[in-house]
Amino acid sequence: MARGAFGKGTDFRNGGVVRAEPDVANVLSSQRVRAEARLTVGARGGGTWLERLYQDGAAKVRLPAGSRDPLEAILINTAGGLTGGDRIAWTVEVGAGASLSVTTQACEKLYRAAHGHAEAAVRLNVGEGGRLAWLPQETIAYDGSAFARRLEVDLAPGATALIVEAAIFGRRAMGETVARAAFRDRWRVRVDAKLVHADETRLSGDLPALFARRASLGGGTAFASVLLVSPAAGGFAEAARAMVGASGGVSAWQVAGHGKLLARLVGGDGYDLRSRLAPLLSLLNGEAGLPKAWSL
Repeated sequence: MARGAFGKGTDFRNGGVVRAEPDVANVLSSQRVRAEARLTVGARGGGTWLERLYQDGAAKVRLPAGSRDPLEAILINTAGGLTGGDRIAWTVEVGAGASLSVTTQACEKLYRAAHGHAEAAVRLNVGEGGRLAWLPQETIAYDGSAFARRLEVDLAPGATALIVEAAIFGRRAMGETVARAAFRDRWRVRVDAKLVHADETRLSGDLPALFARRASLGGGTAFASVLLVSPAAGGFAEAARAMVGASGGVSAWQVAGHGKLLARLVGGDGYDLRSRLAPLLSLLNGEAGLPKAWSL
């Protein structure tokens, strides 16, 4: 008897009709995403150039022509989204003096999980005097999704990093609601091997009840965290507070001799969130502004 996706064997009874019971575990495992991409860039000839690129599975990277300072990279998950059991990893290395802006082709989507949770692992390394803007578009979570992300950032002395992660739980314009989901986001940021920022977000269970609390989202369904590690971070504080408004907050301070600005934004929906998030990122990213993918 043949075995495989229908690993229980074949039944030739009932007048020769072929019947088989699916091996559910094998079918599910064959459909899971296992993807990884690693990107390394370096400074040369007054610009930033690609040095190494590795792609495996659904994780793809594209470098639009014409950008050199900063070089722009677009991350693509060709699977179209993530669900329980999926695993995707992104590693980005920026050499000394190089400048890179990273975004995504579209919003990442988190679909209902039949079992387990989706995982994303992000590792960012920036050399001395280098600059990295990690600017993925929003993550959209659907009802019943389960997701965990780990973000590890290592900066050399004099390096600068702008990091954002934003999440939307149900798009109101599409009539979507999220009753239950699990979402975890873990950040660890180090400069010269010293921890300068640790962040942990955990959401689960009855999200409408959780989001209704004033200490949570105050009735909103979308939020974003923005971190700038730079000697000049403190100089943006007042302008950033004006952009964020009452639905969020901005803090700036020195940690282990390094400047840090942290902004939290809450939106009633994705449109409300982006209307304040996009100008804030443009401000903090200086002349580079926002990647073109954000306006498509």
